[in-house]
Amino acid sequence: MREIIYAQAIKEAMCEEMRNDPDIILMGEDVGLYGGSFEVSAGMLEEFGKKRVRDTPISEAAIAGCAVGAAVTGLRPIIEIMFSDFITIALDQIVNQAAKMRYMFGGKAKVPMVMRTPAGSGTGAAAQHSQSLEAWLCHIPGLKVVVPSTPYDAKGLLKAAIRDDNPVCFFEQKLLYRKKGMVPEGEYIVPLGKADIKKEGKDISIITYGRMIPTCLKAAQDLEKEGISVEVVDIRTLLPMDKETVIQSVQKTGRVLIVHEAVQTGGFGGEIAAVIADSDAFFYLDAPIKRLCGLDVPIPYSPELEKNVVPTEPEIKAALKRLLI
Repeated sequence: MREIIYAQAIKEAMCEEMRNDPDIILMGEDVGLYGGSFEVSAGMLEEFGKKRVRDTPISEAAIAGCAVGAAVTGLRPIIEIMFSDFITIALDQIVNQAAKMRYMFGGKAKVPMVMRTPAGSGTGAAAQHSQSLEAWLCHIPGLKVVVPSTPYDAKGLLKAAIRDDNPVCFFEQKLLYRKKGMVPEGEYIVPLGKADIKKEGKDISIITYGRMIPTCLKAAQDLEKEGISVEVVDIRTLLPMDKETVIQSVQKTGRVLIVHEAVQTGGFGGEIAAVIADSDAFFYLDAPIKRLCGLDVPIPYSPELEKNVVPTEPEIKAALKRLLI
């Protein structure tokens, strides 16, 4: 094991898979010469050459369309959409083509492609470059949606995504790119659709994902000093979701707080709440299911406002305490 940053873990996953499979290619704006807008693909052009690491025109629809065509004709493309806000431009190819083909051709067509995209707020990039749109894609049968929180998970989940025969949307929250974590040097995979309990507890459960994981863990560790035992469940793959782990955690603690950065209205937290309410875990609840999510506003440019439109550590601790009254 060695300590590396999240961005490096993602690059390692791509490089290792590309060395093992000549059908894997990387496409996107500035992924080659520039090394990616967040330097995730730095050096890959030199190692794999122009045929496999392709700089594209500034057209997300064209990038996604090329990937769908390449995937159904035998390649395994990875595409990078520079900011997740711009998946709005690529959605016709992702939603109406990539997600549907396997079903429409009775399983005879496969679409093994990964759409990687930096997401989320916290970098001063304002309203059009800071959104968290993962819930949109969770509404589309045929897609898989992944939001890793640690370098270990990012590498293992991306390798699993690249090997999957279905289109996978892989959200990389920008504030995590420089976060360090322990990652094995050898081969490993983190399976899609399997949650991870980042911290065990007995009094209350937090169900969350992505960059809210370190914030929730810090809140949970602080409350431990006050005698409150908090379990933190990282769902990691939103679609398909590991419902069993969520339900078991709520059955154990009897109280649950759902936390995510994306805005609350229409956010994925509503789906998590519904899964709990529709299961036997409902009968174990000692308090109502609560959500703590981003405010229903565009991400502001002001740094102070930007920090406070997403859940903060004090807000998480206060919400947990209210549930325990």
